[in-house]
Amino acid sequence: MRIGELSVRTGASRRSLRYYEEEGLLVSSRSPSGQRHCKDEHVQRVRLIQAFLAPGVPGDTITEMAPYMSEPNEDRALRALEIMSRERAWLSEAIDGLAAAREALDQLAEDNQAYLARPADGGP
Repeated sequence: MRIGELSVRTGASRRSLRYYEEEGLLVSSRSPSGQRHCKDEHVQRVRLIQAFLAPGVPGDTITEMAPYMSEPNEDRALRALEIMSRERAWLSEAIDGLAAAREALDQLAEDNQAYLARPADGGP
């Protein structure tokens, strides 16, 4: 498939797909005229990249993990586990921070609901 079809199938812009390729996250073949040709497995790879980017995993970290996303061997698997463990800890910390922010927001909302529900005369 060409890059336009990959874009449609994944929702990623053509520009993003070109960036992923520049960063080594995707490897496509080229036709004699220079057009990119992608395989069906690129759809899953792009979705994986998007899943990492969505919560804010840095692009350079994804690039660091790219060699370990396919064709594993024992050394690659061990290195992949190190990177993934580090990123999982980072994501867990981010999730905990988001949960704390949500709880604070819920409390502020409750306080404002209580304020709005008080009698207009300022009584209890």
